[in-house]
Amino acid sequence: MNPSTSAVRIVAMADTHLQHDGLVIPDGDILVHAGDMLQHGSLDELARAADFLRTLPHPIKIIVAGNHEVCLEKRPADARAVLEGFVYLEDEAVTIDGLVFYGSPWQPKFRIWAFGATRGAELAAKWARIPERVDVLVTHGPPYGFGDRIRWKDQERHVGCVDLLARVREVEPRLHLFGHIHQDRGLWIDGATTFANVTTDEGASPAMELSL
Repeated sequence: MNPSTSAVRIVAMADTHLQHDGLVIPDGDILVHAGDMLQHGSLDELARAADFLRTLPHPIKIIVAGNHEVCLEKRPADARAVLEGFVYLEDEAVTIDGLVFYGSPWQPKFRIWAFGATRGAELAAKWARIPERVDVLVTHGPPYGFGDRIRWKDQERHVGCVDLLARVREVEPRLHLFGHIHQDRGLWIDGATTFANVTTDEGASPAMELSL
């Protein structure tokens, strides 16, 4: 498929947490899961998630880990073997149908969960790996100010990563997909980039369909 003559249909979701029953997933060319497929992070859970994803008709399936994918951080060789046949991106890029996809699982450190890094220099170093040319950036966590609102003790807070936003401003991907924050699903266009929090909130919302 040539994206200059025909739109590529991307179906994106995150935060399914093994809640697959009744999950609405449109058809498309490329399926993207932006992390938190699992609950507790075991290899057995990963196998269950992979089995479900294999039942879907999308010809290409891209996976980026989230903080619940503990086995992908702690037992990477075993976990990657479970994901055979998928495009698993961990701080790396792939070109599909002329579009450059880059995936990274990192987010601000949260308790003992996977792929957490401290705000500031450590996270900035992770985002510095994002190449200068990216069409579709997939991270588990949101950048600051887009899809990152939570309510905590009756106050609204933005919990996204400032350094991720700074790198997105530099790279200007056409599309930035993420999840992690269940409370702020949505789509935002800012400059050259469309930001999409594609959380399904554990199956309560459908996967999101986008075109490039």
